[in-house]
Amino acid sequence: MNQIFNIHSQQQLIFNCNMKFTKQSFSVLLALGAFTFSGCSLKQMIKLSKQQQLTVTPSPLEVHADTVSTEVSVLLPIKMLKKNKIYTVKTWYQAADTKVELGEVEFKQNPDFPNAKTEQPKLSKKFIFPYSDNLKKGDLNIQGTAYNFSKSKFKSTEVLPIAKGAITTSRLVKDIYFTAFADHGYNNKEELEPTNVGFFFEKGKSVLRKTEIKSKNGMFFEAFVAKKNVTRVVTITGSHSPEGTETINTKLSDDRAKSISDFYKETMKKFKYNQGAADSIQFVLKAVVKDWTSFKDTLSNDKKLTQAEKDEVLAIVNGGSGDFIEKEKQLQKLKSYKYIAKTIYPNLRTAKTEILTVKPKKTDAQISILAKGVSEGSIKADTLTNEELLYAATLTPDASEKEKIYNAASKKADTWQAYNNLGAIYVELAKKQLNSNDKLSYADKAVVQLELANKKEENALSLVNLGTAYAIKGDWSKAIIALDKAYSLSKDEAIKKGANSVKSVYFIKRAKYDEAIAALQNGVSEDPTVKYNLALSYLLKKDFEKAKVSFDEATTADSKNAWAYYAGAITAARQNNLEILTSRLQKAIQLDDTLRAKALEDLEFVNFWNNDAFKNAIK
Repeated sequence: MNQIFNIHSQQQLIFNCNMKFTKQSFSVLLALGAFTFSGCSLKQMIKLSKQQQLTVTPSPLEVHADTVSTEVSVLLPIKMLKKNKIYTVKTWYQAADTKVELGEVEFKQNPDFPNAKTEQPKLSKKFIFPYSDNLKKGDLNIQGTAYNFSKSKFKSTEVLPIAKGAITTSRLVKDIYFTAFADHGYNNKEELEPTNVGFFFEKGKSVLRKTEIKSKNGMFFEAFVAKKNVTRVVTITGSHSPEGTETINTKLSDDRAKSISDFYKETMKKFKYNQGAADSIQFVLKAVVKDWTSFKDTLSNDKKLTQAEKDEVLAIVNGGSGDFIEKEKQLQKLKSYKYIAKTIYPNLRTAKTEILTVKPKKTDAQISILAKGVSEGSIKADTLTNEELLYAATLTPDASEKEKIYNAASKKADTWQAYNNLGAIYVELAKKQLNSNDKLSYADKAVVQLELANKKEENALSLVNLGTAYAIKGDWSKAIIALDKAYSLSKDEAIKKGANSVKSVYFIKRAKYDEAIAALQNGVSEDPTVKYNLALSYLLKKDFEKAKVSFDEATTADSKNAWAYYAGAITAARQNNLEILTSRLQKAIQLDDTLRAKALEDLEFVNFWNNDAFKNAIK
């Protein structure tokens, strides 16, 4: 826009200013008026300064990494600089009563610009100052001054604001907190426990003898069935000793398995199993025929046969010619056969029984009640196992109850898993706090527990939680160390993605947008906040097309995120797309009415403030 200021004073100052605002730069053809004064050279310099050009990049000013960085470029007209004279452009930022001195751009004909009579002198200078909230609304000001040091004279122009400040879009980053809980180690699903018992038979017979029923194995079997354990499967494997024909041996193995099956069912009747419980048991009968495995195992464990005798037997079994029956006939020719037939063969005439019963467990309700008692001190900690106590914390959605249970678990178990999970729940509680002191208090508690966990056993879970806790505290130097170590130690992609997601916030806050994008692309991609911060990183990097696409993905992932729509409107403003700007802004204000006032003072929209479509969007 073009503005002409007529300012009358005792010196009849006339001041002309041509200004053009853009998003990335501020170009102004600055006509600096001169006071009527003695000194021909200074007067001519001020007169020629009407033709100087200033460019401010960016304009409006922007905040990145809690600082404002701007470059002021000054292009002087030819013949403006005079011998032994200096021309300076003083720069400062003014916000209400706060003034931040930035510095000067200084021109000297000699020795800097010896060709100033034929070439336009040009200088650019970067200015950086720390940002604080009281500097949000202000102006970047300049004042030109011509000096004649030999005569101690100088003349200055009026003060002129050349850029507005400051855009704070970089501060729209959302914190990402990742927590990882160690596995409690408890299986709440049905588990089957095996119980094994074997019965022996006489040579060539499948009748279960009374001596076997009254034996130690028989007594154990009967006592076991009497307990009426919840049983799912009974597998009975009948076997035979090597002698005999295949037909005989096959029938023996089958009959021996069936004999034990019948005995099992008779015993259930004896102890009055209800029909439903008995019928629910699956009986699996197997017959092992022509298999040397059991024979070789028994032979190997025998203490009386010499190794040479054993090798002689194995040479026939493993490498001899002929089938199973032929090999057994070859064994009969050995000197050791009589011992084998008397000592080893009887152990092979068996029916081995494996009973799979349901492992007794407490119900989830019982575990919850007992854990509550343990956490309150009314029930002894040994009432629950370490695994049951850690599992109990997962049964309640209440974070405070989880804290109490994990606290009890850490005292009972003294394991890294217990300390880690207590620290993780403190991180979760810190996330929920609105009061900054409460947030820091929980983060401090988390650090204590997570440090204990890592002393017990350094592990990726505790380190990623520790990194998150330090991030909450704002101690990014320690946070990055912990997160990097968690990443290097972990073989779990979820932990690596979590560490990347937390680190990305640090990169955005330090204006390291390429690093932030890389971290977020390898972060928890399904997390809506990760999608939002990725889009914001593209916007801050000024990759507006990727920012547009990514903000659409962020609003799809979380349709209630007003800030995603608002930042999407900023992206559209940067692309000068009024239609998308207004639609995104309307949606943002529908979700969060406070964004109406923000849009009215956000310099991202300065070029649209007077646009009717913009005004309608924020009604």
